[in-house]
Amino acid sequence: MKKAFHFLNAKMCANSGDEKPWELGETRTIADISRIELCAYGYHSSPTLWGALQYANGPVACLVKVGKSYGSDTSPAPKNVHAKRTLIKAVNIDRELGLFAADCAERVLYIFEKERPDDDRPRKAIQAARDFANGLIGAAARAAAGDAARAA
Repeated sequence: MKKAFHFLNAKMCANSGDEKPWELGETRTIADISRIELCAYGYHSSPTLWGALQYANGPVACLVKVGKSYGSDTSPAPKNVHAKRTLIKAVNIDRELGLFAADCAERVLYIFEKERPDDDRPRKAIQAARDFANGLIGAAARAAAGDAARAA
């Protein structure tokens, strides 16, 4: 078995099917390998955390051990599908993802501000995202700032 990465939602589940929450150290195996299909059914993973982030549908970054690959793809990032996966470690990185998104938005903010130098709504939305990630404001304030930025 080799190590790989995967993301789960905040409840430690994938966002597909009706699986129960994963627990650290747990191994799951799909008995009927004929059903395994990339992007449709099976335990998916990526060889890098960045690759797994391209498919993330939740904030919990997971280090996993995976068995034999039954399919792979490289777009938008390398991924594989397996019949067996063991959860080694899981970390909720919701805060870090929010701060990363704010950093990315700020890097291109100059493009907007060059065209509309007197409109500070996107800058305020970026600050609201940082404040939310740091627990300084609630979801309603963050949503209002985001709505204002989209209107801009």
